[in-house]
Amino acid sequence: MNTINRVRIGAVSYLNSKPLLEDLSTLLPEAEIRLDYPSCLADDLAAARLDVALIPSIEFFRGAHYEIVSDACVAARGPVLSVKLYSRVEPAAIRSLALDSGSRTSAALARILLAERYGVQPRLEPLPLGQSVRNAAADAVLMIGDRAMFPPDEPFPYTWDLGEEWFTWTGLPFVFAIWAARPGLATAALKEAFSEARDRGERALDAIARREAPLLGLPLATTVQYLTRNLHYRLGPAEQSGLHLFHELAVRNGLAPESTRERVSPDAHGLQPVGFLQTRVPIGE
Repeated sequence: MNTINRVRIGAVSYLNSKPLLEDLSTLLPEAEIRLDYPSCLADDLAAARLDVALIPSIEFFRGAHYEIVSDACVAARGPVLSVKLYSRVEPAAIRSLALDSGSRTSAALARILLAERYGVQPRLEPLPLGQSVRNAAADAVLMIGDRAMFPPDEPFPYTWDLGEEWFTWTGLPFVFAIWAARPGLATAALKEAFSEARDRGERALDAIARREAPLLGLPLATTVQYLTRNLHYRLGPAEQSGLHLFHELAVRNGLAPESTRERVSPDAHGLQPVGFLQTRVPIGE
């Protein structure tokens, strides 16, 4: 890639990423911007079909040489609304878990919460994109994205909002997605465009909600709350600490490799090298 104009960018197709994409095509008029499910973006970045992508945070730790290239992210400091675990049995009794095929980070988070809090390591089953929870015979079902914001089509006695469960347990925000690039492929101008798009999106959250709510069939009030209260979009110190703790727990549970390399692009403003974060946070019971 010799110029920013030829960069191939992958972004999440869900509502939660819309504030990060506001005017991005205008800011990068010659770039190729493709929307897809998070898991597909991770696969395409790994296969070099993309240069930069908004990927599930767990995939950043699994990628061999990825760098965080922006402080723009998708994060939650409590209930996230769009990542739900529905269970037919008590959490400690879950023996099988159906995973939304679009999920990577949320799947890892659900497995960590079950293992660390209940000593449960359920058998995993796929829930293909577009299939109803009724198609899953598993004890519990993980749903992510826009469809998780609607009530499931069967009653479940137990429901976890994974953002809320993580925050209650750790006291830290949870980072669901970050901008990552393969080495040497993200220029300063590209990083500035990501930050500017995020800044514009934050200033236009109400307008984004009005635009997107009818497309998704969601109530406007729900959409406004989701974008303005459930989510935030800056990878600050608390978010970086949450990301580091998530990595530690993922390593402990065999869901990510250990790494001590510096993995933040040198001119990514305000970010610390993830591999060298030293925060240790006591986990609540």
